Amino acid sequence: MSSGGDVKDQETKTPLLETRGLTKIFGSLRACDGIDLAIAPGEVHALLGENGAGKSTLVKMLFGVLDPSGGQILWKGKPVSIGSPGQARATGIGMVFQHFSLFEALTVAENIALALDGNVPIDRISEEARRLSLEYGLPLDPSAHVADLSVGERQRIEIVRALLQNPELIILDEPTSVLTPQEADKLFETLAKLKAEGRSVLYISHRLEEVQRICDRATVLRHGKVTGACDPRQETPSSLARMMVGGEVAQISGAGLGKPGKLLIEVKDLSAPARSPFAVTLSGINLSVQAGEVVAIAGVAGNGQSELFDVLSGEDLVSDAEAIRISGQAVGRKGITERRLMGCGFVPEERHGHAAVTEMPLTANLVLSRHTSDRSAFLSGGPMGLINTEAVAMAAKRICGVMDVRKSGDDPAAGSLSGGNLQKFIVGRELDRQPIVLVVNQPTWGVDAGAASRIRQALIDLAKSGSAVVVISQDLDEVFEIASRIAVINEGRLSAPQPAASMTRERIGLLMGGFHDGTGEADAEALHAH
Repeated sequence: MSSGGDVKDQETKTPLLETRGLTKIFGSLRACDGIDLAIAPGEVHALLGENGAGKSTLVKMLFGVLDPSGGQILWKGKPVSIGSPGQARATGIGMVFQHFSLFEALTVAENIALALDGNVPIDRISEEARRLSLEYGLPLDPSAHVADLSVGERQRIEIVRALLQNPELIILDEPTSVLTPQEADKLFETLAKLKAEGRSVLYISHRLEEVQRICDRATVLRHGKVTGACDPRQETPSSLARMMVGGEVAQISGAGLGKPGKLLIEVKDLSAPARSPFAVTLSGINLSVQAGEVVAIAGVAGNGQSELFDVLSGEDLVSDAEAIRISGQAVGRKGITERRLMGCGFVPEERHGHAAVTEMPLTANLVLSRHTSDRSAFLSGGPMGLINTEAVAMAAKRICGVMDVRKSGDDPAAGSLSGGNLQKFIVGRELDRQPIVLVVNQPTWGVDAGAASRIRQALIDLAKSGSAVVVISQDLDEVFEIASRIAVINEGRLSAPQPAASMTRERIGLLMGGFHDGTGEADAEALHAH
């Protein structure tokens, strides 16, 4: 690990925030084990680590959501006790969580008011929010309803809400995971302005290129302990990943993805009304996916990804049975169980509650998702027979081995696994069936570099074996890494899939923002103007 001059200079200053031996214990698990961390005034400090490394636990202690089991937090050199988010804000710490906490039926100003301490008139909140949003390049209309805003605009609300508290330290958790490349660039400009004002930022991200670009220092956690610190500008994404996982991260190989074969998924002029006032209407969706290819669908969250997944999986049926065909059969009116019996696999975006029942063990989750498609393997004595627990246990063990699922005990509850390990199990559960069609929504959401690499390679390998794979993803690194062809979904409309080699991040960003000429190509004039 390297350390530049800036790192040494920062280490001679009194830290704005420092932790000494900070520890959090849950039962027998030491989620954070003696964490020493120092954040200097006016620096952007990255916090890196695998899923389950202790990052979320650490920042929750800093923001008063969790009480430490041991150790100290120092603010400007003096010990402090932060017992609640209100105390954290009063101290000078603001936080923007990865998952937004906004009420869609309320306006921007009303959502901001809910998080402020004291009784501040809504007119004053609107005025201050408008001023700050313009000052920091985060334009907002305080009177707009959240339901009408893009995900990027919603994140601006969270940041402006934090800035209204006048924090000296802002904690950002995966802030670019839902942004277009253009929106991410604007965020980085905002962070540079905050740094120039002498404010500090604790930046959590799995996107290592971003960390290199904007962070002054990085602290690496592994298994609840600090394993090192570095100047990320002197590192490479590969070396940062090695620090996080303690070894080499496997490189993705698309070699072997040959000429596409039989048409396995065909969607023609598919339209579906919005299921709720805040859902997205699908309009004129056309998509074809052949055996042996991975088609990636990029887009900013909230543009119809969930709705598209639900109609492809059969969770939501469409009025026209012919609008969706799988292996030549019309399935628009067939549900998810019938599609699974045809050899299809599906991985929804939400792990907890949708893809897995967190209170149930892994084996029970395996039975729940495969009791229809794997009757002969998992049931004895015919379709109404008893569950073959030995066969289920062997399948669960096989999946955990192939996908390197790290767990405590032989058959723990799904909710006891870290997010990345549960995601590996869920993806592995579908891959274990060797489906002819696999549709995955956000396959590596919030997943560390090592787990993401394993999942992405598994998806490519499935396509190599002759299956058709559809990946819905907001991660452009992922899209370019695994896709044969790329489409973009925006406001419920899908662009025509294009060969990945012909696409650029800028073109995808424009398509994500709604600039297109109707043929699936980014509009040339918009590209030039941008």
